[in-house]
Amino acid sequence: MSLIIENSFWEIFPDAEIGVLLLEDLDNSQPSSQAVLDLLAQAHTDARTHLQAETLSANAAVAVWREAYRRFKTKKGARASIEALLKRVESGRGVGSINPLVDIYNAASLRYGLPCGAEDADTFAGDVRLGVTAGGDAFYALGEADNNPTLAGEICYRDDAGAVCRCLNWRDGQRTMLTEHSRRALVVMEYPDGSRRADMQAALALIAETAVRELGASVAAQALLCRQEPQLLWT
Repeated sequence: MSLIIENSFWEIFPDAEIGVLLLEDLDNSQPSSQAVLDLLAQAHTDARTHLQAETLSANAAVAVWREAYRRFKTKKGARASIEALLKRVESGRGVGSINPLVDIYNAASLRYGLPCGAEDADTFAGDVRLGVTAGGDAFYALGEADNNPTLAGEICYRDDAGAVCRCLNWRDGQRTMLTEHSRRALVVMEYPDGSRRADMQAALALIAETAVRELGASVAAQALLCRQEPQLLWT
C-alpha cells in the first residue's frame, strides 16, 4: 500500500510539503497518560505564539491556509484544521482530550501551528491518494449518519472506498478514524510551501517520540514528501 500525492495536487501547490509518519504496534486503548495530558496542556500555552494578531485570520498560521483554500473547491465554511484548534485556544474553550494518539498530534499541531491528522491505516481500501477529485466520493463525517460526497474540484485524501479526509485537512470520516482499537496509524501534516520544513520535521519527531514512549508504538516510516518524491510505500 502507499500514499500517493497526485499531479493534480502539485499543479495547485507545486512547492508544498507533506509530512508523513507511519506508526505500528501502538496501544491506543487506554485514557491518555498524565504525560500526554501535560503535553497537550503545555501546547495550549505554546499555541499563543501563533495568536499575536487581534483577528484570528490575520495570524500567519491561519492566513496561509485561508489563502490556500481559495485555490480549490471547498465545502462552504471549510477551514484548515489548525484554524479550528487555534480558535478554541483563542476563545478559552481549549482542546480537550479525545484519545492518546489524537491528543499527541493535537499537541504537536498547537505547538507548531501546523495542521495535523491521523487515520487508522488498517482501514484503508487500497492506496491512499491526495489530489483533486471529480467529486462523488462517499464520505460519512464523524457523528453524521448521511453520506456527504466530495465536490468536483475539491482536494481530498481518498482511497478505493471513498474520501478519507475532505478539503485537504478539514474533516476526517468515520470509516478510517482512529479508535481505541487502532494498532497502525498514518499521521499526515501539510504546508503549502517549504518555508516551515524544520518545524514540520520537529512536529513529526515529537509525535513519533511520544507515541513510542507512551503508546509502545514503533516508527515504520517517516518522510517529507514533495513534488520530486510524491509517494510513500508501506507493507
